[in-house]
Amino acid sequence: MFAKLPLFISSLPRPSAVRFARARRLSPLIAAAGMALLIFLPFHAAQASSRLKDVVNFEGVRDNMLVGYGLVVGLNGTGDSLTNAPFTERSLIGMLARLGINSSSDFTTIKTKNIAAVMVTATLPPFSSQGSRIDVVVSTMGDAKSLQGGTLLVTPLQGADGEVYAVAQGSVASGFSATGQSGSSVTKGVPTAGRIASGAIVEREIDFKLSDLGTLRLSLRNPDFTTAKRIADAVNMHLKSPVATATDSATVSLNVPMNRRGDIVGFMTDIEQLPVVPDEVARVIIDEQSGVIVMGEDVHINTVAIAQGNLTIKISETPQVSQPSPLSQGGTTEVVQRSELSVDEGKGSKMALLKTGVSLQDLVQSLNALGIGPRDMIQILQSIKAAGALQADLEIL
Repeated sequence: MFAKLPLFISSLPRPSAVRFARARRLSPLIAAAGMALLIFLPFHAAQASSRLKDVVNFEGVRDNMLVGYGLVVGLNGTGDSLTNAPFTERSLIGMLARLGINSSSDFTTIKTKNIAAVMVTATLPPFSSQGSRIDVVVSTMGDAKSLQGGTLLVTPLQGADGEVYAVAQGSVASGFSATGQSGSSVTKGVPTAGRIASGAIVEREIDFKLSDLGTLRLSLRNPDFTTAKRIADAVNMHLKSPVATATDSATVSLNVPMNRRGDIVGFMTDIEQLPVVPDEVARVIIDEQSGVIVMGEDVHINTVAIAQGNLTIKISETPQVSQPSPLSQGGTTEVVQRSELSVDEGKGSKMALLKTGVSLQDLVQSLNALGIGPRDMIQILQSIKAAGALQADLEIL
């Protein structure tokens, strides 16, 4: 490559002495730039890296699920029927008793349909401080038709340990449904479920401090031994110390250096930006209900021959009008059915031969050349896996 460069220059029209000397000085730079392109471009094209924060989760830095039971009031006749939802009636009586209304009175005559019993759910983000707000989701439990225009009353939200971590209240934003007198209707969204933006206030903080951790555990979102080893190597190379160890395919243990324990947040910020090339198992995902097929990059198959064809019998009925001849007596006009029968034996189908080591692109091109649709392709992939020729995990949803 470099030996031909002076020949190329000498074949040009003779330049001046200054231009020729300048070209000789620039030629090593051009050669070095070309060498850099040859070295780095193929590597980046073949190795797509991701940030460490997009591959792992820091153990302990996690969300927590909250749930509660409450009442939504102010519905325009679309709430629960108290005769069909006794829990709603009992909740109403208990709420009135807490507000000072005598619960010994006879409430059996209550016929209101402006109230609904609901389940309230929320997600408590990590490190949520007391007084901060989170969103909540409200869903009906009884036979309420819609939560449109309703207001959720004060509802404590509990965690898995039974402690109350937040309290929710506010106006519910939900879908709507309208029905005309002729029976036509229109529905937008789900009227029996709604959302309250910033509808809950955090009342209790989770006792978790990063500064007390001497060891961080990185949990891989897609467990893989190769990816775990690459993560440990990337961290050790960045810190220039063997502090990270891949304990299994889903966990990397990281000992925080003594000089960084006073700044855990800064230490995690430096680590989560490290580039890592994740690896994955060759896998084919099939959803039979929707006909969706997703194949990984490293899917390969051994030598196999594929033929696709079906025997299809089609019978169609076409109504035709039969009229009597002109001037005929006693003839009537009748509608008769004309049947048409056709048989397709799939004679136009061809057999495709896929050789050993066929890549994903070759497999897709070969199946598309046969005119195979997603449904038939699912059956073919299952048959290839049954024959032992598909070198990938086949997962059917």
